Amino acid sequence: MLKFPEMPYARPDIEAAKQFLADAAARLDAAESFEAADAVFVEVDRRSAELDTMFTLSHIRHDINTEDKFYDAEVEYADAVLPELEEYVDRWNRSLVGSKWRPQLEEKYCSIAFLNKEIDMRTFSPEIVPELQKENSLCTEYSKLLASAQIEFEGGVYTLSQLTPFKQSPDDAQRLAAWKAEGAWYMSHKDKLDSIYDELVHLRDAMGKKLGHSDYIPLGYDRMRRNCYTKEDVEAFRKAVVKHIVPLADAVYRRQAERLGKEYPMNYADNALEFRSGNPKPQGTPDDILAAGKKFYHELSPETAEFIDFMYDNELLDVLSKKGKAGGGYCTTLGSYHCPFIFANFNGTQGDVEVVTHEAGHAFAYWTNRDRVPGEYTWPSMEACEVHSMSMEFFAEPWADGFFGPDARKFLYSHLAGALTFIPYGTMVDHFQHEVYANPDMTPAQRHAVWKELLGVYMPWMRLDGDIPFYSEGEGWQRQHHIYSSPFYYIDYCLAQTVSLQFWALIQKDRKDAWDHYMAYTRQGGSRTFTELLRNAGLESPFDENCLRGVCQMASVWLDGFDLTGIR
Repeated sequence: MLKFPEMPYARPDIEAAKQFLADAAARLDAAESFEAADAVFVEVDRRSAELDTMFTLSHIRHDINTEDKFYDAEVEYADAVLPELEEYVDRWNRSLVGSKWRPQLEEKYCSIAFLNKEIDMRTFSPEIVPELQKENSLCTEYSKLLASAQIEFEGGVYTLSQLTPFKQSPDDAQRLAAWKAEGAWYMSHKDKLDSIYDELVHLRDAMGKKLGHSDYIPLGYDRMRRNCYTKEDVEAFRKAVVKHIVPLADAVYRRQAERLGKEYPMNYADNALEFRSGNPKPQGTPDDILAAGKKFYHELSPETAEFIDFMYDNELLDVLSKKGKAGGGYCTTLGSYHCPFIFANFNGTQGDVEVVTHEAGHAFAYWTNRDRVPGEYTWPSMEACEVHSMSMEFFAEPWADGFFGPDARKFLYSHLAGALTFIPYGTMVDHFQHEVYANPDMTPAQRHAVWKELLGVYMPWMRLDGDIPFYSEGEGWQRQHHIYSSPFYYIDYCLAQTVSLQFWALIQKDRKDAWDHYMAYTRQGGSRTFTELLRNAGLESPFDENCLRGVCQMASVWLDGFDLTGIR
């Protein structure tokens, strides 16, 4: 196994990849035995992993340093050629789905791969290749714009990620000034942000219409591989969130206002400070946090101990924030090496610990299923993936002392409260996107007005008084990368958070039993749909309103009874 810095990169030969897929489709069509068909299936899976590994390497290395001209050019190349490849992927998918050997292949490899390919086939036509290419380049442009931010603040210059600790400062004046400085940066790029998004919306609307839809929404669902629930199910979930979670989250923020001595509702800057003495902070250096993470995974289970040693030994993490580095964090995979990779931006906040637990939760799930064939079975659908990560955060809570030291009690309260208050925000992001794509000709001003209106429904604790530029004007959605690059993804976090709260509830009763449920869920990889994975692991579906009602009731009792004595 090569360490990440040693993994060689070579620009993929896209013409060779096209020819291979065309030949593979023809060979499958001509196969006269199951053995011959199976051999083609396995070869395509292996070659696809090799191709994806090269493109992923270039994206990771570009994200680590967006100023690197070589990998900048490689990402531009990928943005241009990957849509061209879709036609050949589609040809392979059609041969596979229509193969006379499909029943035997399904019996050997499970049927969900074929269900997903039927969905994938609905997402492509050669007609939309120009739109796909432009979509890629616009998303890259957005990412590079945010990565380029150099914000002057109190004598220093900071990236958006590096400014975060100041946005959580216990000093009211400093915290407000940081929010205003960030807001001013976004406002200074307002026209560009509006322009990029407007073009993306119209591109996607055009793609939806070229594929036979009245708008982009059905295509957006297909691109997310929604294979076990509908737009109507999501709408019902959003209503349940407003009914059950928003009142509970509202109570959390009312108590926060009392602790801070602030008038309710609070502005963005005050909502960002949970305790007068400051938000929970991890203890020590980034190396200390990584060491605490290693201790947690070593003590959690034999499987997680082996996993974390593998990650650290092979340098499969890049977590320090630095100039030119793309913002955010993610876990991705390098299929040829059967390994995950974690990208993040440590900034001295609680989020640093959540990288070690959340993103590593993704990585552990992949590692557990790394040898599955086909490779797509290493991961389930997106919302199912987020269960791995969000639930792992709760399993880490007994090790809070190692991560947070004297702030451990703060963290335990903050973590549960934050999990609950996040769901209304994430649901609002989803609602906003449905409004946008149902009405693609809205002006930028109209989109901002919709966001501002939805804030009143989902986040009534936010005071919109115009004190903080950008955020108070209904433009805060522009900082959410997923809205630009991954439409309709964000509800996945909300569905998964609801499931993770089930794990939190199980942990309160019996941690070993909870872990057994977690592994029963995780070991299935991507071999089943989201709702089937839950059912097989003895968990409730978030689309059952009783699920939301139940976790809210238990969480409310826990938060009400939590001893905050001595914590300001």
